[in-house]
Formats: sequence, C-alpha cells, structure tokens
Amino acid sequence: MKQRMKELGDAINETLANSDQIAEVISRIKSEGYDVFLVLEATVGYSQTGNEQAAADSDDEAAGPQLVAPDLKVTPSDRRFLKSLRIAVDDHSKDKAA
Repeated sequence: MKQRMKELGDAINETLANSDQIAEVISRIKSEGYDVFLVLEATVGYSQTGNEQAAADSDDEAAGPQLVAPDLKVTPSDRRFLKSLRIAVDDHSKDKAA
C-alpha cells in the first residue's frame, strides 16, 4: 500500500505539473513581478475491501480520523510577533520556553 500511495502522489504531482491552465495562471502571476510557489495538502483514506463492516462493528474505534491537538511551544519571540499582529495566545505552562 505504501508503494501505491507513492504512485498516487506522483500521479497528482505530474498532473499538476502538466496542467496548461495552472501553468498559464502562474505565468501571468510571474509576469506581474511575483514569485510563485504552490503547496497542496491531500488526505487520502483507504480500507481493505471487506473490512468496512468489522470497523463499523468495533466500539473502540470512532468512525473517521482521530483529531489530536499538536504540542505547541511558543517562545517569547513568538509571543512578541503574535502580539504585534494583535493575536493573543493563551498562557499555558507548557507553552513557556525554558
């Protein structure tokens, strides 16, 4: 499956790279004096055929991906920058830099 996911990623990248419409829009942006970079994020889900019912019957697993809050470490420099943008950051003990 790892190889198939790599193939899918390669196919998506190649499709985007060969898109005349994308190339034309990027060309117009560059002609106006801007550098362009494109970052896309794709989420691909899959399950083996026949395992859908087993997953649905399980009480231990939620239906869908599990969302987990990332560990966020905010330095004093980060706080100053965010404050300059008028963005407040909750003060938690694990956010403080050592």
